[in-house]
Amino acid sequence: MEFFSPLTPVFVAIICVLIGIILKSNRKSSKKGKSETKSKSESRPWVDDDLRDSTDLHVDEEDADSDWQELDQNIAHVSFSAERYSKDEMIKRSKEFYELLNKRRSVRFISDEPIPREVINNVIKAAGTSPSGAHTEPWTFVVVEDPELKHKIREIIEEEEEINYKKRMGDRWVNDLKRLRTNWIKEYLDTAPYLILIFKQVYGMLPNGQKKTHYYNEISVSIACGILLAALQAPCSLFPAVPPQLNASAGQAWPSEPSWTIPKGSISM
Repeated sequence: MEFFSPLTPVFVAIICVLIGIILKSNRKSSKKGKSETKSKSESRPWVDDDLRDSTDLHVDEEDADSDWQELDQNIAHVSFSAERYSKDEMIKRSKEFYELLNKRRSVRFISDEPIPREVINNVIKAAGTSPSGAHTEPWTFVVVEDPELKHKIREIIEEEEEINYKKRMGDRWVNDLKRLRTNWIKEYLDTAPYLILIFKQVYGMLPNGQKKTHYYNEISVSIACGILLAALQAPCSLFPAVPPQLNASAGQAWPSEPSWTIPKGSISM
């Protein structure tokens, strides 16, 4: 009786190939499982969501939603004229601007001394000159002066911040903050004459009711906040700015997400 035939080597080769494919497939599945497990364990949604720009989410929606509309192509352009300075003047102005901003400090002891509302309006106007994706200007600045509303905002922030410190931030982050002696108690939100709440608009609404894409809304609002902090330093070097998170809605009528809350006042001496 013959146990082998001319086709036996072919069958053996096919079996070896099939075994190789199965082993390779199992190895890939194992690596993918480990990668997903590692990704899930390292993921911190509170941090990741805050840093993530939501433009990509709404670009996907555009394909399935006919309510989206392109921006007006006939937008009027503002003429630009640049002032030129001598080398000495450029050096002098850049140095003076650096020295002004170098006086800025993040403080948590704020005086209740009144500040002219016009100052607040002007620094917000300065922040509004910030560049933005496709010039969509996806920001909303809300000024809060009412003591009762300020206290409600403080309660919301402190509740969220306590969760941040105890659960979301992790031991390393909390430990790094110890040297700054910060915690979730933020009494200065009651003390400051004004709170400036900054909201990013994840998309806008056109007069005809259609949606308008706000490109790079997270980055655009962050740049505007940076300009706001610089502008706050200009009227008086004692104006502090501390940006705690406000993870709650403030009753906005359009799709917006809170970004920063900045207490505005003079430093308490």
